[in-house]
Amino acid sequence: MTLKRYELTPQMRDYDAMKDPAERNYVPYLMYFHRTDFTSPSVNTDRSGFRISVGPDGATASAAGRLPPGPVRILAGGSTALGVGASADANTLASLLWSRYAPATTWLNFGSYCFNPTQEALLFTLYRHLLGSIEEIVLVSGINAVMVARFPAWQQGDSGAFFFCGEYFAMMQELRERSRGTGKLFGRRGRRNAPAIATLDDLRHDVDTVIGSAAELTLRQLDIWQRMAGPDTRISYVLQPMTRWMDRTPAAAEQELFDENDRGSDLGVWEEAYAEIATKEFGQAYAAALRTGCDKQGVRFLDLNPAVGAATGSQDWMFVDRVHYTDVGHDIVARMMAEALELT
Repeated sequence: MTLKRYELTPQMRDYDAMKDPAERNYVPYLMYFHRTDFTSPSVNTDRSGFRISVGPDGATASAAGRLPPGPVRILAGGSTALGVGASADANTLASLLWSRYAPATTWLNFGSYCFNPTQEALLFTLYRHLLGSIEEIVLVSGINAVMVARFPAWQQGDSGAFFFCGEYFAMMQELRERSRGTGKLFGRRGRRNAPAIATLDDLRHDVDTVIGSAAELTLRQLDIWQRMAGPDTRISYVLQPMTRWMDRTPAAAEQELFDENDRGSDLGVWEEAYAEIATKEFGQAYAAALRTGCDKQGVRFLDLNPAVGAATGSQDWMFVDRVHYTDVGHDIVARMMAEALELT
């Protein structure tokens, strides 16, 4: 039986191939990044794994690929910034800004699958040398930070937990045991109570703790962005539109996709698995914490959830899942973002 995911959004086959765990690109310092030189009808990457941006008259650019002369602008963040769900490279936020809504300067795609705020900043740090003058940086992010902020305290470390860190801790524990000559590790905790693998019971559910952890890590890394970019670069942080952080009735196709995802998920219904963070009230409190911190740092802050929720409804098929957009959704977000941030 063909999944509705592939029937209604066939481009998602390409994204699934891009993030195939069997082909995962393990990168020093970052832990992992996209497959390099990946080609498909929907999504394409350069030699380092950055997604290609498409501008006016079909011009293309990427951080580790072709770079036109002159200053650039950067669209960064998680998989929403990457453009997961777009049917082609030309329909991502970065490409729509470059080709349609803020075409004065080249926009580069610094979006990334499954990165926490530390990894988002580290990606920029590692590849800053490839870029010249940077006029503007817009980060579109937020959901990943709160998801990993729910991870157990012992996984947070100094720079926040990250996706797939359970695999990392398990392998590191195995290396410890091998070095001690104690044989294969049994059970959830190893010798000396060293952390190994977390379970769903270990997740942090206190809303204030999750918001505080996510906001603190995000704001700390925004300071790094500012220092690396330089004083002449304008930086904005956009809290990404997410279905549960706004008042909006899903389109029929969206609800079909949501329901199918819930049936196939090991975690069950999304709203139940992420109950603490999947509410409009959580989104508002999280936005308030980010806004306060951004104001102190001189970073422009924009929560697009209220505006997108008010401007769209069941007539707009905007989402391919609860956090990623269709081509229509990308266009709505790119346009509203350009207008609110006064991008040119």
